[in-house]
Amino acid sequence: MQWERAAEPSPEPHLVAVPRETDTTPVDPDPGTRTDPDETARALALCVVEILSGAREVDSIARWVSEDVHRHLLRRAAITARNRSALRRPLSRPALRAGGVVSCSPAQDVVEATVVVHGRSHARAVAIRLEVRNARWRATAVGVL
Repeated sequence: MQWERAAEPSPEPHLVAVPRETDTTPVDPDPGTRTDPDETARALALCVVEILSGAREVDSIARWVSEDVHRHLLRRAAITARNRSALRRPLSRPALRAGGVVSCSPAQDVVEATVVVHGRSHARAVAIRLEVRNARWRATAVGVL
């Protein structure tokens, strides 16, 4: 944000926020302009499986997950990296595709979704709870089977 003096003279000077042209964050977000929660769940599910396979860093999705989920994924990624190292398995980028999304909305601004992520040899179910935080969908819980 860039700060400028108010256009109208007043007895006390005060500052108002003026969005820059490069700032794409809406000043008054409208829930109708939010991204589709199913698409968000699908993208996050793919990212979570990539994180657990070691192909992606947890910090790459930090803005889309809560702090609790971030810590949980850091722990899980460390465990899988340790196991991969102990078994001397090479790190490779998995070929993944997301199946359909099954979702429900138990409350306003809350969506719980399940996505099946298919790899070459197996599939994993990823359950994600999305909640609106700061006008965007953020994962507040993630489970992988």
